[in-house]
Amino acid sequence: MSFRDVVMSGLAHDRGLFVPDSVPTLTMEEIESWRSLSYADLAVEVMAKFVDEDQVPRKILKDIVKRSCASFRHKDVTPVVEKGGHYILELFHGPTFAFKDVALQMLGNFFEYFLETGSNGGRLAVLGATSGDTGSAAIYGLRGKKGVDCVILFPYGRVSEIQERQMTTVPDSNIHCVAVEGTFDDCQDIVKESFANKEFREKVKLGAVNSINWCRVLAQTTYYFWSYLRVTDENKDVRTVNYSVPTGNFGDILAGYYSKRMGLPVGKLIVATNENDILHRFFSKGEYHRYDIAETISPSMDICVSSNFERYLYHLAGDDPTTLASWMEAFEATGKITLTGKKLEEARKDFLSARADTALTLQTIKEYYEKYDYMLCPHSAVGVSAIQQLGEVNKATVCLATAHDAKFPDACKRAVDPLPTPPPQLSKLFSMKTRSSKCPNDASVVQAFVEKSIEERIAKESAAGSRNLQRKKTLLSVGVVAAIAMVVFQFTKRR
Repeated sequence: MSFRDVVMSGLAHDRGLFVPDSVPTLTMEEIESWRSLSYADLAVEVMAKFVDEDQVPRKILKDIVKRSCASFRHKDVTPVVEKGGHYILELFHGPTFAFKDVALQMLGNFFEYFLETGSNGGRLAVLGATSGDTGSAAIYGLRGKKGVDCVILFPYGRVSEIQERQMTTVPDSNIHCVAVEGTFDDCQDIVKESFANKEFREKVKLGAVNSINWCRVLAQTTYYFWSYLRVTDENKDVRTVNYSVPTGNFGDILAGYYSKRMGLPVGKLIVATNENDILHRFFSKGEYHRYDIAETISPSMDICVSSNFERYLYHLAGDDPTTLASWMEAFEATGKITLTGKKLEEARKDFLSARADTALTLQTIKEYYEKYDYMLCPHSAVGVSAIQQLGEVNKATVCLATAHDAKFPDACKRAVDPLPTPPPQLSKLFSMKTRSSKCPNDASVVQAFVEKSIEERIAKESAAGSRNLQRKKTLLSVGVVAAIAMVVFQFTKRR
């Protein structure tokens, strides 16, 4: 399939995920040639390895990337800072203060370009599920986009107040927020079931913004290259760089895995989980066993089935779809995949893992604020705790800071009191009007809501268009009458 079709489809019709036919390989000479590039120019080079010129001309790709990066508050887009004897990659300088902005600003602009150039007849209905940050990042990337309706499902009462307000205070008519009576996994299941419904999918022109969309993973590879180059700028003796990634849905760390496959000198990829530790159990014991979700202070990681892990399992199976299908069928039937022996050893060559519970997370937030005057969000603190547990605190290790601490004041206040002053963009949310809908945990009800919302928006815009047209006609008539009157006046005056 083409890059255009993969991006617009989001999820395969059989509920499977798209993976690249092949992973391009880079030489160290080529990677070194990128050292002086800006973040935006580096992103163009990395993404162009997967995006053919006939799909997105390089001039257009460059424009999409530069406009996406322009929405960030820091000139480096994702700056790298040294704290506590290791590095932190700050991914929270975008519009919604979370790492999801990096990919979703780009995805929104890709959608816009593809719709303008003939895809889907110019229409797209995006249905997404969020555990907190994806929703607002998707909304900010898609608000006001012509031909796009964006419907975001979030688990009722299971996202932070700021996360919810970031979604529900956006007034654009193409944005629809839905609180689902269930968990994030329930929301994600509704999305997958909707994609599997051919009639619904084709009727609304369904598309995806979750990290099931390959474009999300691709866009995130850039900051692995960027941070490697920045760390090795300052440490000439460092040959490989380790990455600790707070992990829920496995998309962020999967981008690191693909970066390593491309030839970036990555050492260990550290899977850092909270109490919802299905991934830690897999890499430590070979047990990918589904448990009930535990509600934690790092809600964006409160996930018990990691969608993107299926992509990694495909590669672990030797790119064999038959083996992967047998594993996934067993998982759907029993809630369990168990691997031992060579397959588990192979997984451990690339990945380490650690688990940080609430006590460890709060302890890490407190420690970094008191020692280094640096605030970590609960998710980022999980990543830092992981490298402490594994003895990987050194100048060759980067922890991904996935969100701004001010998005989680209730959790952070348990470790630091009083809290630092939040950014004004977040504090003003509490004085803004909100709007959202509530739905039961039922795919058919959500699908009916999507259809109704699209119909109502189109009807309103059509009515508004008719009024504007009538207003223009009236103004034109008035203008014509005035012009005629002026001509008559001038003619009479001359006589």
